[in-house]
Amino acid sequence: MTVSAKPKPTISVNPQSSIYTGDTITLSCELQETGWEIQWYKNYQQLQPQNNEHANTLNMTVINAEETEYKCRARRRNYRLYYTEFSDPVKVTARAKPKPTISVNPQSSIYTGDTITLSCELQETGWEIQWYKNNQQLQPQNSEQANTLNMTVINAEETEYKCRARRRHYKHYYTEFSDPVKVTARERPQTVLSVSPQNWLTEGDSMTLSCEVTDSSTDWTFSWYTVVPYRDGVTQIKYTDYVMYVELLSDSSRGSGGNYTLSPSALHHTGVYVCRGERGEPDGYILYSNPQPLWITGESPPVSLIISPSRTQHFTRDSLSLSCEDQSNSTGWTVRRYTDSEGVLYCSQWGSVTGSTCNISFLSTSYTGVYWCESESGENSNPVNITVHEGDVILENPVHPVSEGHPLTLHCLYRNTNPSNLRADFYKDGSVIQNQTTGEMIIHKVSTSDEGFYHCKHPERGESPRSWILVRLSGSSPTGADAEPCVNDVTYARLELKRMKKARKIQDCFH
Repeated sequence: MTVSAKPKPTISVNPQSSIYTGDTITLSCELQETGWEIQWYKNYQQLQPQNNEHANTLNMTVINAEETEYKCRARRRNYRLYYTEFSDPVKVTARAKPKPTISVNPQSSIYTGDTITLSCELQETGWEIQWYKNNQQLQPQNSEQANTLNMTVINAEETEYKCRARRRHYKHYYTEFSDPVKVTARERPQTVLSVSPQNWLTEGDSMTLSCEVTDSSTDWTFSWYTVVPYRDGVTQIKYTDYVMYVELLSDSSRGSGGNYTLSPSALHHTGVYVCRGERGEPDGYILYSNPQPLWITGESPPVSLIISPSRTQHFTRDSLSLSCEDQSNSTGWTVRRYTDSEGVLYCSQWGSVTGSTCNISFLSTSYTGVYWCESESGENSNPVNITVHEGDVILENPVHPVSEGHPLTLHCLYRNTNPSNLRADFYKDGSVIQNQTTGEMIIHKVSTSDEGFYHCKHPERGESPRSWILVRLSGSSPTGADAEPCVNDVTYARLELKRMKKARKIQDCFH
C-alpha cells in the first residue's frame, strides 16, 4: 500500500494588481488530482457554490475598497469529510474608483468665438477619457480619448463640462465623474471704426476717425493702422473672408483715446484705415476693427489716374487700362485698388503691369471698387470709383471735373450696340428728366441745381448703375457732406463751380 500526503491546491487571481471597486476578478484553484470538488473561502468564510458547482474558477465583483483574502481547498468526491490542505491565501487589495479633476483655460473673460482648452487629470494609467457637455457625451476627436479638449465657444451662455474615464479593455467600467466646471461666455466685443463727416473729402477738409468697442468696460486703448499690400514686416489680420495687411501709423499714439483727427486732410491721407483696441489685465484682449476707406481729392494732385476708356462705368468682359500720369518728380507710381471683399491690392495682384500702366483684359463685377495711383514716397492721385456692370446698359459720365457754365454730356451706352441707334430715358434722383430718341443728354451750362444721382434706362435693355454728379465750388473746400457720399454701385463726376455755394447734406446714398 502506498500512502500519499493530502494534496494542496494552488490559488491565483487575475488581474493581480490595479484593482478597483466594481472590477470583476477571476480566481483559479489548481489541483493536480481528479475526483475533487473545489471549495472557496473569503476572509475565512466559505462561499456558497455558484451555478457551476465546485468549478475551479470563481468570478467575484469587488464591492469595497479594502484588502480581501481568498483561499481554496477541495473535498474528495463521495467522501463527505475528506479534504485537501488549504491553498496558500491570495490577497486582493482594491481601491476606490478614481475621480478625475477637470480644469479650463482661460478661466474668465471668455467671448464667443474664443477657443477654450479643457484638461481632465487622472492619477492613473490605462484609462480613456470621455467628455460631456451639458450632460451629453461628446464624440472623440482625432486624438481619441486625449486628456485635453479644445472647444470653440459658439453661444453667449453658461455651459457645463465634466469628464470621466473608461477602463481600457473594460467596456462598461468607468471612473466617477469629475466635478463639473462651468464656462460663461459673453458676446465677443467688436471694434467699430467710423468716420465723420464723410469718407470722401476735399483736400484741406477736417475729418475724425472714431474707434469704439462694443463692451461695457472703458479701459481700452487704441492704435491706428493703414491697410497696405503685402510686404515683409507688416502685420497680418483676418477680416471676414480675407486677410488684410496693416502697418502702424507713425503718429498712432495721438489717437490712443479712440479718436484720430486729420486737420487739414491732404492727398497722401487717401487710404484704408484700421484701428486696434487693446485691453490689459485680466484678459489681455486685442481687437481689430473693420476697414474704413478715406478718399481725399485735390485740385492739383501730383499725378492723375488716366482711365481708358475714359469713364467710370464699364461692362463686364470688356478690357480696361489705368495709368499714372506724373505731374511731379515722384517715382515708382503704382495703381492700387480697394474693394470691400478683398481690401487693398496692387495692380500685379489683379491685372498686368507695364511701367506705371495697369491693364485688365477681362472685367468682372469683382473689379468694382476705388482706384488711385500711389508713389513710393506716399503721394496719391485723386481716387476714382469704378463700377463694372453685368447688365447691358451703362452711363458714360466724366471722370474729371467740369466747371460751372460748361456743358456736361451724358451718354447711355449699350453692350455691343451703337448708342445712336437706341432710345434712352435719363433720370435724376429717380425721376425722369429727359426722354430721348438717342442715347445722349446734354446739360449746356451746369449749375448747382444739377447735383444728384443720374442713370439712364432703356425699356428693353435695362438700366445703368447710378452716378453721383457732385457740384462743388472752384477753389473752395466743401464739407464732407458735399464730398462723395458713399461707395457701392454708384459712380460719380465732379463739376467745378466758379461761384460759392452752401454745402448741402446728401441724405440718401442708395435709394
